[in-house]
Amino acid sequence: MDRPEPADRPVLVLDFGSQFVQLIARRVRERHAFARIVRHDISPERLRELNPLALILSGGPSSVYEPGAPHCDPELFEMGIPVLAICYGMQLACEALGGKVEPSPAREFGRAECKVIDPADPLFHGVPESSIVWMSHGDQVRAPGDLFVPVAATATCPVAAVRHRTLPVYGLQFHPEVAHTPYGALVLGNFLDRVCHSPGSWTMDAFLDRAVEDVGRRVGSTERVVCGLSGGVDSAVCAALLARALGSRVVCVFVDNGLLRSGERAAVAEAFGAHSSAELRVVDAADRFLGALRGVTDPQEKRIRIGHTFIDVFRDEAKSIDGATFLAQGTLYPDVIESGGGVDGPAATIKHHHNVGGLPAELGFKLIEPLRDLFKDEVRRLGLELGLPESLVWRHPFPGPGLAVRCLGEVTAERLEVLRQADAIFLEELVDAGLYRQIGQAFAVLLPVQSVGVMGDGRTYENVIALRSVDTDDFMTADWTRLPHDLLARASTRIINAVKGVNRVVYDVTSKPPGTIEWE
Repeated sequence: MDRPEPADRPVLVLDFGSQFVQLIARRVRERHAFARIVRHDISPERLRELNPLALILSGGPSSVYEPGAPHCDPELFEMGIPVLAICYGMQLACEALGGKVEPSPAREFGRAECKVIDPADPLFHGVPESSIVWMSHGDQVRAPGDLFVPVAATATCPVAAVRHRTLPVYGLQFHPEVAHTPYGALVLGNFLDRVCHSPGSWTMDAFLDRAVEDVGRRVGSTERVVCGLSGGVDSAVCAALLARALGSRVVCVFVDNGLLRSGERAAVAEAFGAHSSAELRVVDAADRFLGALRGVTDPQEKRIRIGHTFIDVFRDEAKSIDGATFLAQGTLYPDVIESGGGVDGPAATIKHHHNVGGLPAELGFKLIEPLRDLFKDEVRRLGLELGLPESLVWRHPFPGPGLAVRCLGEVTAERLEVLRQADAIFLEELVDAGLYRQIGQAFAVLLPVQSVGVMGDGRTYENVIALRSVDTDDFMTADWTRLPHDLLARASTRIINAVKGVNRVVYDVTSKPPGTIEWE
């Protein structure tokens, strides 16, 4: 059965390999228009089926004139659908419609002063005549052709924005989606409101109404749903939404897989039991999961085995639940994108998510994923809309495979306990410093290496703990947190003194991209 769109007409973001493509989608959603990321070579026939409100062509690392560079079907420019082409996308649109793209005489990377040539252009309504934009290009449109009108320029890029004379096609050489372009959100909003006449229907209350209706329609009036509950915000919001739609026909199963954070089992049972009328079952399966992971070091294999074991546990538990034919999971849109799981989305797989890329072929349930169109911050807003407490909604994310993907190398009960203690100390320090809510995600990682140290008068050769903390709104891009040095010093000292078998602590200063938030 086809899943209905969560909004009437989507804005489709064609991905040409930009590191900012997810950010474009987020910025569109912030303007209350639903955005979905699709492959760059999506066919005109498929576009007609999707009936999009608009198309946005992302940037990308290629040059349009190079052999093998990604191109879209030029027919999409003639379909009457409003198009906003960004950076590489603008060069592609101009080339397809008669312009000429060449290497820039002077490359632009970083901030640049942009001057509006045509103040009447709808994209620049309310934008100052001169403002700062973020550039990142080595090529530029040298000759836009007779059909494009230049509407903005910088000192080294005379065609920094264009408008087609007869088609609803607009181009920006700069990146409006990044925070370094202060008026970028206004430019995107002008495109959606003044060019596309967006109805602004993408809101969490509207999504909730649609999702409740969709769940009720799919599940029917007699069948029951088994919902995997991890204690994280995704599964908690998923369970609350299902309870809103189905009431007592939802049975939440919390699996203690032995891969949990310190005190997780008791905290989940207490927090969820106080805020839901759905039945909660706790299954002790630590030995089962650790047995499945014995000897495994490859991160993808870990995720796959954990996914299979989760399904086996759910299947066994469901035998005692009459009418249980559905399995619900808190899969999010970033999970779908990174797993290459979208029907029309980019096919590259960054990693297998245990609840997307790691599911067995013979599931045994009909799968229901009511949050798979949402980014993390949207899930949090939905949780508040559902009445969940802020303490639960604003809890840091915890991966479905748990500490297994933070315990690099082989996963054993002993190594997990080392990691669990170190992680608890780090989070305690963040809470005590009043920084926990300001940070997107923070955790400890146990590395598969040992280092030489000195404790007292003796030589040690023990484990290394890495600390990771990132700032992010959407979890698709992230920057490492500039934590106070005295906090890191306290955390390091406490971990080394309190956690037996650790003699070194390091801090991860990698952003996403190029890294991912989790280490595995």
